[in-house]
Amino acid sequence: MTDPTRVPVVIGVGDLRSGRAGSPADPREPLDLIHEATASALTDTGVDRDDLVSRIDTIRAIKTASWSYDDLPGLLGERLGARAVHTSTTPIGGHWPAALLDRIAHDIAHGTSSVALLVGGEAQASVTNAFKKGTDPASLGWTTAPGGPPAFDPDDLGSPAMQRAGMIAPTRVYPLFENRLSHELGHTREQSIDWSAELYAAFSEIAGNNPAAWNPTLRTADDIRTAGPGNRMVTDPYPLLCNAMPFVDQAAAVVVTSLATARELGVADDHLLYVWGGAGATETPDVLARAELGRSAALADSLRRTLEATDLRPGDFDIVDAYSCFPVVPKLLVEHLGLPRDTVPSVTGGHSFFGGPLNSYTLHSV
Repeated sequence: MTDPTRVPVVIGVGDLRSGRAGSPADPREPLDLIHEATASALTDTGVDRDDLVSRIDTIRAIKTASWSYDDLPGLLGERLGARAVHTSTTPIGGHWPAALLDRIAHDIAHGTSSVALLVGGEAQASVTNAFKKGTDPASLGWTTAPGGPPAFDPDDLGSPAMQRAGMIAPTRVYPLFENRLSHELGHTREQSIDWSAELYAAFSEIAGNNPAAWNPTLRTADDIRTAGPGNRMVTDPYPLLCNAMPFVDQAAAVVVTSLATARELGVADDHLLYVWGGAGATETPDVLARAELGRSAALADSLRRTLEATDLRPGDFDIVDAYSCFPVVPKLLVEHLGLPRDTVPSVTGGHSFFGGPLNSYTLHSV
């Protein structure tokens, strides 16, 4: 029988939005949003908050891009009254929520962590609105020591070759993947757009039922496929409604512990989510140096090893979710898994409609 002290389980989750598309709330910094989401996750566990906080030994944070923190886990721990001994903040990357959940589960399985928090959030809507009004968020009391406006790293623009080719923005790179995938599948431009529009219309419906969604207004496939006022063409074949929406105020938090600790705390068995395992792989960030543009070798390898480790087949899943910044990413997931093309791989509603809090988007999916 498996030692219950080594079985990682999620016991609490929380996510939120502040304001929504077209109706911004008063400016709030990411730390405030993350603290509120964490408080919600702690409440969601259904156990005594003080007892749970006293046991937190790990806080892992997804990098916040809208405001800079030198030590986000430390600031959050101070607010909670938690004395975590293991803390870290990721680099930039939308894969980090899944990667950190896997790392936390690994640490619990190996006995080096007992109760862990995984957190992330953005307030790009607040930052953008404040600067449009000529207001420095720091003047509103936002954390500046340690913290402040995000720093710009020229290396984030991509390789010199990408910069020369003008392939330095996601709005340029992902359409390149989309067009290559369509070519390899034998799709015409219209077929590619139709698949994107039908997929994102389904995403919009999911977002409409998600209380944390930034833009829950229902959009039809015709709304999405038709470029025009309010849905301008950004980079062919993606009109605006097929692009990620990073100007959001959203945050999420997850509480992970061992099965033994969860039972000791009194968490009900039907409130436990078992973390089975995962796998990760990386590709060169230099897009123009990749051998293929119509598929993702890293995605294919990660999926293969995850299925092998869990002894599952693609058809066994009730829920499939993709980091859906642009339609090509969920399309690639469906293709790599060999799922029917009418599969809707989202539980939140995608970046365009749920909202795209950058690196922490998939934490909301969790």
